[in-house]
Amino acid sequence: MKPLDLAGVGIGPFNLSLAALAEPVGDLDIALFDRRAEFRWHPGLLLEGATIQVPFLADLVTLVDPTNPLSFLNYLREKGRLFPFYFAERFHIPRVEYDDYGRWAASRLDGCRFSSEVTELRWLAEQAAFEIALSGAQPVLARNVVLGVGSSPSVPLPLAHLVSDPEVLATHSADYLTQRDRLLAAETVTVVGSGQSGAEVFLDLLRGRASAVGLRWLARTPAFAPMEYSKLGLEQFTPDYTAYFRRLPEPVRDRLLPAQWQLYKGIDAETIAAIHDELYRLSVGDSWPAVVMTPGVEVLAARKNGDTLELDVRHVQQETTATLRTHAVVAATGYAETPTNGLLGPLGDKLERDGSGRLAVDADYRLRLPPEITGSIFVQNAERHTHGAGAPDLGLGAWRSASIINAVAGRDVYALPDRTAFTTFGLHSSEAL
Repeated sequence: MKPLDLAGVGIGPFNLSLAALAEPVGDLDIALFDRRAEFRWHPGLLLEGATIQVPFLADLVTLVDPTNPLSFLNYLREKGRLFPFYFAERFHIPRVEYDDYGRWAASRLDGCRFSSEVTELRWLAEQAAFEIALSGAQPVLARNVVLGVGSSPSVPLPLAHLVSDPEVLATHSADYLTQRDRLLAAETVTVVGSGQSGAEVFLDLLRGRASAVGLRWLARTPAFAPMEYSKLGLEQFTPDYTAYFRRLPEPVRDRLLPAQWQLYKGIDAETIAAIHDELYRLSVGDSWPAVVMTPGVEVLAARKNGDTLELDVRHVQQETTATLRTHAVVAATGYAETPTNGLLGPLGDKLERDGSGRLAVDADYRLRLPPEITGSIFVQNAERHTHGAGAPDLGLGAWRSASIINAVAGRDVYALPDRTAFTTFGLHSSEAL
């Protein structure tokens, strides 16, 4: 069995980007594996009117190679939709369109192998390659592996048992559309979470329910705050900032990430405006909108009590507590990196880790392995602790993929610019002050 040059575990946007940028490289043999039957991108949140939060240029390839045939603009051309897109003057495309674009790209890449679940990785010294075990199929060999297994819905411990109980109308926002009809009909609904998903779910319920009565939105953040979207603020999603963040000491990085929550946990201004517009519309006449929106609140405990759910909550600033009753809960509580311990198997014990037990990731997104393992394992969207808040951002996906391809090929397949931001992050001893 001839080893692949690179095997990708998971077929999400980031590994699709990797495969799309590797396609023109004649001497690079790559294949991707995913247990799902097809590419899908957050299917439970493909709400009508919802857009992606980055410009369409943050597609699989454009920010590295705009001439690649798997660009979003070429997708439009092949679909015969370039002129409608031109007249629509859209910079942020609908989420359902990005989902369709991903499937279009995957169908044009021969190396995408869906319905192929990777169960474990092993290093075979005699073959100088990783053995990739596949459920119900023969294993595959690869000299290098990139883990793009993405993130999984994260539910806080106080709500976890409710969300996992099929008898309870409680769901993570990732599965919102599967429960939407029941949530619209529920007597009372509580949305927990202040980010973009929480805002979109709240807006959809506000628009779709027969009455606004019984709709509540709780957030742990001190305000329903907008995402940082100023032009210089967005430079924290550049490779320049990533390189700066990597050089910071681990304790500094760990302190900095939570303070940057508005970079990746805020709400886009359009959604905030749409919510306010709906509330204003409901305020016309003699009645105030019968909804409750309270920031600065954390859920301490939750339980089922008869036909209702009880949430014990605490207001962080007031230091007061209360018990709220509701018939349904949507936990818009974000995502966490999908654990890789089971996938890595015995290799997990050989990987270098930081002071908190997290995987050590080098500048080129490579995990640190002992010298006797001559192959490399790369990660996509599993390096926020080392590379910063931009790790899950689509705008940095093509750059990271190109960096990995350059590292595997041992040459600059893609010439990446030396500078990507007007801001100079950090002080440099060579600069005269």
